[in-house]
Amino acid sequence: MSDTLWKALSPLAKQELATRDYNAGDMQTKLHTGRADARELVGDALPAELRIPGVEVFHRRVFQQRYRGYFGEFARQGEGLLGKIGMWPKQWATALMYSGTSKGFHIHPPAIPEGTTPEAWFQRLFIDEPTNYALRPYDLEQWDCMFFISGIAEMFLIDERTGMPRKKMRFIIEGDDMPGPNNVGVVIPAGVAHAIRCASSKDLIMVYGTSTVFAPENEGRIAHGIETPTMPEDWEAFWNKA
Repeated sequence: MSDTLWKALSPLAKQELATRDYNAGDMQTKLHTGRADARELVGDALPAELRIPGVEVFHRRVFQQRYRGYFGEFARQGEGLLGKIGMWPKQWATALMYSGTSKGFHIHPPAIPEGTTPEAWFQRLFIDEPTNYALRPYDLEQWDCMFFISGIAEMFLIDERTGMPRKKMRFIIEGDDMPGPNNVGVVIPAGVAHAIRCASSKDLIMVYGTSTVFAPENEGRIAHGIETPTMPEDWEAFWNKA
């Protein structure tokens, strides 16, 4: 700290003084510390060495209708990013997260063909033949495609597939009620753990499609205790009395 700049403060205050570092750092630092925006991850904007294979972040257009509201498309079958990768959801759903709440981590089990190992399969699928989308077993494992309608989401992704580098991505997505470059869709492969935090004072509304229909046995949960509401300690003590 500059003694000249802060000379009018007491010795105690100067000793405790700190100033905020507004430098967001390099892209990897931003992805690990929550300083990345969705717009920085679209397409080839994110270097390959930082990308989780199979994860896709793609722009959506939200059209303002002055005096009326707004209109935004999710996806068209056979077109855009979902058309390119050959994925079309078999089930669509919606979810609302109250302000101050979080979901996850959740993870879906990858389907590994007989006669091969997970390591060899992922190597072929995402490293050796990454654009051979016909190889992807969308019908056998759950891939998610998420869109956010209202509020601000902070998304957390961790690659937990055997033999794959444990890459992490943490970034902000803005809902359609805030039209701009952070309006995106996100595709999440099976084997990639994902969590979402409502990152504003508004409730978060999302719509998501899945490549398979919902099956409880395919919903793995990791470090999900944040989803469980807790009672004040004195309430808990009274509640648990015999």
